[in-house]
Amino acid sequence: MVNMISLLLISLPVGFLGALTGLGGASILIPILVSLGVPVKEAIASGMVTIIATSSGSAASYVREGIANVKVAMYLEMFTMIGAIAGATITTKIAPIYLYFFFAAFLATSFLKLRRGMTTNSVSPGHQDRLAEWLELHGSYFDEATKETIVYRVDRAFLGGLGMMVAGLAAGMLGIGAGAFKVTVQENILKLPPKVASTTSNFIIGMTALAGTSVYLFSGLLNLTLMGPMAVGTTIGAILGGRILNRLGNRILRFLFFLIVIFLILQMLYKGVRSV
Repeated sequence: MVNMISLLLISLPVGFLGALTGLGGASILIPILVSLGVPVKEAIASGMVTIIATSSGSAASYVREGIANVKVAMYLEMFTMIGAIAGATITTKIAPIYLYFFFAAFLATSFLKLRRGMTTNSVSPGHQDRLAEWLELHGSYFDEATKETIVYRVDRAFLGGLGMMVAGLAAGMLGIGAGAFKVTVQENILKLPPKVASTTSNFIIGMTALAGTSVYLFSGLLNLTLMGPMAVGTTIGAILGGRILNRLGNRILRFLFFLIVIFLILQMLYKGVRSV
């Protein structure tokens, strides 16, 4: 079992990378905790609390800079919160060994992002379906890396909402925020630019985690020794990551995203196989 000081030091860079990639710090931290001997269900439950802190730290910077789309986030949160409550309930009922493989399998969906390529910097305003148009789901932001204003419109709002419900289910079940899947849904279905998808994902995961945490609270799985330093470390790291994200090119962000996801998948598969 790790001590509070080492956990705090581990959480700082984890929160930083989680904010840059849109994964959320818990996605990275949970496999690390499991490898250090923390029971997987305790790691997941504590990770949910960490997500709330990480989301609050990074989302504040993204909203201030005008990158995260709050209106889109509020619409999608309706779907993710329902999924999160259902997912957390499932986790409290099933055997821990299944969670390792579910974790790895869900992270593998991140590779759907390859379809968008590694160099996508912007999207055209594009088409909107009637629901997205009625809800006025559109926006723009100034990209400091390319020095241009990016204008975008959300498309296929209802289909994207269903995709986000699946993401919420995984978030509640695995305690990871499901940032990878949320970013993928927002880019490939809703047609949001990469930076908007990443920042809006960070905004959404806090409310998703709050819904899932309510289930873990009553199940007795929350570990205060883990939650405290994890929340502090990832929040500080997320604030720092949020401040520099808009200065980095999309190619760098995508490289970090896939490098981290590959590591997490291998780590959880290894742990799952050893537990068989």
